Amino acid sequence: MALGHDADGERRVSLRRRRQELLTRDGAPSFWAVLDEAVLHRPVGGPGVLRGQIEHLIDMSKLPNVTIQLLPYAAGGHAAAGSSFTMLRFAEPELPDIVYLEQLTSALYLDRRQDLELYRQVMDQLSVQAEPPERSRKELARIAESLD
Repeated sequence: MALGHDADGERRVSLRRRRQELLTRDGAPSFWAVLDEAVLHRPVGGPGVLRGQIEHLIDMSKLPNVTIQLLPYAAGGHAAAGSSFTMLRFAEPELPDIVYLEQLTSALYLDRRQDLELYRQVMDQLSVQAEPPERSRKELARIAESLD
């Protein structure tokens, strides 16, 4: 099955762009990401596209509400190997945290207490294994420069 530029794909790209804009507005939410170094070495769209994406990450990481950490190969195996997840936390105390898992054709939203606790533990482990934010930014710059 070939993947093409259909209306659904364009809609998803548009949504992701709007979601990115949220981080630069007044009252922007906090954003914290731990990226596996492996994602920085798969040049989907070519090296120039990857370099642009990494440079965007560097720019975004300079925002006061954005924290980006790089989980280096040297960290070895990690608690989230082979998967990714998003933990949504809300300012309103009456709203529970939610874990979002995106799949090829659907998405899951987990809100059971035991699931949330497991994902919190995984995030804690990843953030300890990952490079600190400033060192991560320098490593992102080094990787971007190597894509010439």
